[in-house]
Amino acid sequence: MGTRSAEWYGGAGRNSYIHRAWMRRGLPAHAFDGRPHIAIANTASDLTPCNAHLDEVAEHVKRGVWEAGGVPLNLPVVSLGETQVRPTAMLWRNMAAMAAEELLRANPVDGVVLLGGCDKTIPALLMAAASVDLPAIVVPGGPMLTGHFRGVPLGCGTDVWKLSEEVRAGTLTEAEFMRSESSMIRSRGHCNTMGTASTMGLLAEVLGMTLPGVAGTPAADSRLLEAAHASGSLAVEMVAEDRRPSTVLTRGSFLNAVVALAALGGSTNAVVHLLAIAGRLGVELTQDDFDRTGSGVPLLVDLLPAGRFLMDDLHRAGGLHAVLREVRDLLDPEAITVTGRPLVDWLGAARIHDPEVIRPRETPLLENAGIAVLYGDLAPGGAVIKPAAASPHLLRHRGPAVVFDSVEDFHARIDDPDLDVTPDSVLVLRGCGPRGYPGMPEVANMPLPAKLLAQGVRDMVRVCDGRMSGTAYGTVVLHVAPEAAAGGPLGLVRDGDMIVLDVDARRLDVEVPAEEWATREPSPAMTRAFAAPSRGWERLYVETVGQANTGADLGFLTGSSGHPVPRDSH
Repeated sequence: MGTRSAEWYGGAGRNSYIHRAWMRRGLPAHAFDGRPHIAIANTASDLTPCNAHLDEVAEHVKRGVWEAGGVPLNLPVVSLGETQVRPTAMLWRNMAAMAAEELLRANPVDGVVLLGGCDKTIPALLMAAASVDLPAIVVPGGPMLTGHFRGVPLGCGTDVWKLSEEVRAGTLTEAEFMRSESSMIRSRGHCNTMGTASTMGLLAEVLGMTLPGVAGTPAADSRLLEAAHASGSLAVEMVAEDRRPSTVLTRGSFLNAVVALAALGGSTNAVVHLLAIAGRLGVELTQDDFDRTGSGVPLLVDLLPAGRFLMDDLHRAGGLHAVLREVRDLLDPEAITVTGRPLVDWLGAARIHDPEVIRPRETPLLENAGIAVLYGDLAPGGAVIKPAAASPHLLRHRGPAVVFDSVEDFHARIDDPDLDVTPDSVLVLRGCGPRGYPGMPEVANMPLPAKLLAQGVRDMVRVCDGRMSGTAYGTVVLHVAPEAAAGGPLGLVRDGDMIVLDVDARRLDVEVPAEEWATREPSPAMTRAFAAPSRGWERLYVETVGQANTGADLGFLTGSSGHPVPRDSH
């Protein structure tokens, strides 16, 4: 079978000449003899600090491609720095996926190595790869090493929330808080907690899309570069074998990811990302699969934010494979990896080396972990909660709503000493969904009122149509669908309405008589705060984005188009 790139480079015609000649800047003539050309979709950027080291990783991928007889080609793609971009990186996940898909389809490449790390980069790259369906393999950038402050480890993200709340509560000085800043980020790499970046790097492997054994390798570990080399070589083999995302990413692969998400205590953001990736393939996966398949899975990994340790502890304790070996009976034995072999075939040699970090199946941290999907008056399309990160005493709760019509409204009033709020109150923040913000930002884990912090309160029930950081914790109901900006009932809630949360029953309800509910109008302050862009990507996004319960992808991007390009450029 001829390579796809040979359609551009093969022959003696004018167009083939043009395609070859402009690439002959050091490449030998035999680079165009039909051998596979492998793109390296590289999200390195100085403005995506967690991915800044991926240029070095790319160099090692190149060596592996050359060694295996391919031609490596660096392809910078849209990079999204979670900590940097406003209003939220999620606004551009779909754009990054669309741009990467189009570039891969339009260029003379036969396969691709996907380099990501920071939260949205791996999901976007997997969405792109699924849509264009060229042989693809992920090299996750890996977590940073653990920093320390006041003699204790720091979990980036999680400890930002904790330390900042200490300042607000008056138990940590601002000067000490500022001093912790240089200790928080010790090395290259993404967050070292079980946040979204760690979760998606690990789940990329569970999905079968990485070299087995690489996910979770710290970014500063030289073994990551060794794996990058091997991944480049494997990409060439995948082209020869025509091993594409559509052959790897099956329903079984996604259900394996749901099992792993629970056992790892992974980020709730994985729900919208896995749904979006599955949507690009036409694989049947729904929000309810996360509850049906994952809710009975034990939590085995004792990592922040749900536990004590950090990602380099997980790596030394046996890593992802040691976790998966404990739940092997729950995994689809036929789901394959980019090697062509089933995922479960790679687990035999795995062992737990530190049972404090990775618990054996018999002694889990939590018997039934996973993500719970709630329905009810306030969430007819569903909402999610992560019980492992919540306070057990709040998983069944009834309390009066304290409603905020926008993020700005929240920040303006949350610390007002006259705010009518008690520890039993339910904080409701709306207008933060895909359309409303826009982009569904990580604001659902609302900071608690200062006056309650001073009383020692450290958790409350919170309800929001946005997301929360995978590094966050607390009893937070999020991804409420439909969002307020799409006409969801969250937009009708008023201060004082009694909200009832019952996680065991999978319910989120409001105690308002039906006849009164039918007469309510949305809050004018809320509707004024909804995004109303007049042009550009934001307008396209707001007009076409779906809801959280289907992955928040753009409607016209679901499904795939494959990689044929019938027309030439000259």
